[in-house]
Amino acid sequence: MRALSSQLLEGVDGMAAVVDTRSFNGAAEVLDMSQSGVSRAVARLEARLGIRIFERTTRSVRLTDEGRHFYEQVMPLLAALSEATGSAASHVRKVQGRLRINIDPLFARFILGPRLGAFMDSHPELDIELRTREDLGDLVADGFDVALRFGHPQPSSLVARKLFDTRVFAMAAPAYLERYGHPVDPTELENGQHRCILFREPVTGRPFPWEFHQRKKKLIVKPQGALTVNDPGTLYSTCLAGLGIAQLFELGLEQYITSGQLIRLFPDWPDHRFPLYAYYPSRHHVPAKTRALLDFVESLVR
Repeated sequence: MRALSSQLLEGVDGMAAVVDTRSFNGAAEVLDMSQSGVSRAVARLEARLGIRIFERTTRSVRLTDEGRHFYEQVMPLLAALSEATGSAASHVRKVQGRLRINIDPLFARFILGPRLGAFMDSHPELDIELRTREDLGDLVADGFDVALRFGHPQPSSLVARKLFDTRVFAMAAPAYLERYGHPVDPTELENGQHRCILFREPVTGRPFPWEFHQRKKKLIVKPQGALTVNDPGTLYSTCLAGLGIAQLFELGLEQYITSGQLIRLFPDWPDHRFPLYAYYPSRHHVPAKTRALLDFVESLVR
């Protein structure tokens, strides 16, 4: 039984390393084993479970549906076991190891990135990897611990936890308003007298609709777009340069609003909010490093 347990854990370690490195060769280097040794360990695990864990081709390795289900179930348990044994040895719970984050480009550039130093200083034993991506992708197969995305959650086997809302405002630079005038009502954006910068939604491929909220009242307009972009940095830079009116998040732009570089339009419509969600594989035994990040992100708006 002891030998069986050892083989089982060896197979799970091999599976996790293959997922992280996306190859059996990479897993062998991480585990300091031969590639054939990793293959045998995973094969024994597959035989024990009665499933195929990986689909293998000459160019790629990916989890099967059964393999992904097993991975999502077992990895949080192993992470909890690792934390528990580490805690028993040192009498403290440390946030350490590698934290791989799939992150919304807008959130990374304007909100988390400028404030990340405080989190790194609080957890010096943590190695952080930020990957900016437009879509969520396959969190498990791509080896991420957590994802941070703006927008309402789509149906998924992942846990979706809302962290906060940020207000959304139509904004323009003083240079734009001097040239085209200051609209007083959102419906004026539909009459062709104003230039608007539209942002293409990654999921649908269409520009985001423009919503305006006033308590329980909701108004949707179809602005005349002189420019459509799909990069958050371009959206912000072109608005700051006076090329048009854009809908932007309040969070992260406080300095531009305070300095007068951006002017908030339509003060009678202040209640449109957009959520940020965290996604991770399981709500049970969430690793300390993931919990620490989520607590930090939530603190950004407190």
